[in-house]
Amino acid sequence: MPHFTADAPGRCPHNHPAHTPPPNPPVAVPPPPDGRRTAWAANATAPALLARVATEHRLTLVHYSTEYVFDGTATEHTEDEPVSPLGVYAQSKAAGDIAVAGTARHYILRTSWVVGDGKNFVRTMAALAEKGVSPTVVDDQIGRLTFTDTLAAATAHLLRSGAAYGVYNCTNAGEPCSWRDIAAEVFSLSGRDRADVGATSTEAYFAGKEGVAPRPLNSVMSLDKLTATGFEPEDHLDALRRYLKA
Repeated sequence: MPHFTADAPGRCPHNHPAHTPPPNPPVAVPPPPDGRRTAWAANATAPALLARVATEHRLTLVHYSTEYVFDGTATEHTEDEPVSPLGVYAQSKAAGDIAVAGTARHYILRTSWVVGDGKNFVRTMAALAEKGVSPTVVDDQIGRLTFTDTLAAATAHLLRSGAAYGVYNCTNAGEPCSWRDIAAEVFSLSGRDRADVGATSTEAYFAGKEGVAPRPLNSVMSLDKLTATGFEPEDHLDALRRYLKA
């Protein structure tokens, strides 16, 4: 179940989903039926309960969502694009978004390719570069990284600025890249040759693998609505360089 905080004077619960597959490839979920039940309990039922509490107590609810709610066919996903989830995890997240939207005072932040503390794609690639390994990474999934400090800053900005309630896409800015591009950049920043990172397709990479949550090939989301509030996300490659130096 997600946890949340409601701290005066802001009186603002934050919904942090507990059942979230790793944000970077490969993405796996527990086998059904338990995985399906867990996903729906954490990602749909729990946000619905939080939305009910927020309505009853006139709270502002902050909910973090994902680009998984889209099928990846749009060139750039906007906040008003109808959801089109591809798999169980994505369907449960879309249901949670719908539930949270039912309370008047809500912010839904849709994000993707999250990088922060703990195990993540960037740390994995940096470790492989250090060990002399030359990985093969998918090159047909396109998007932008989201660093957790950017996500936190955007959340604080929306709350403090009194921005209109609703859905906001929130990633770092800059030119979209493939996962292979990101890996190659990490290798270059680690002193390795970019060519040491091989390329493959999503279909080939996951061939024969079970329990993989289907991911939209295009995760690029429009940031126009967010920047219109006065928040300017850092370029994701600049943030990547800063992250690796820390």
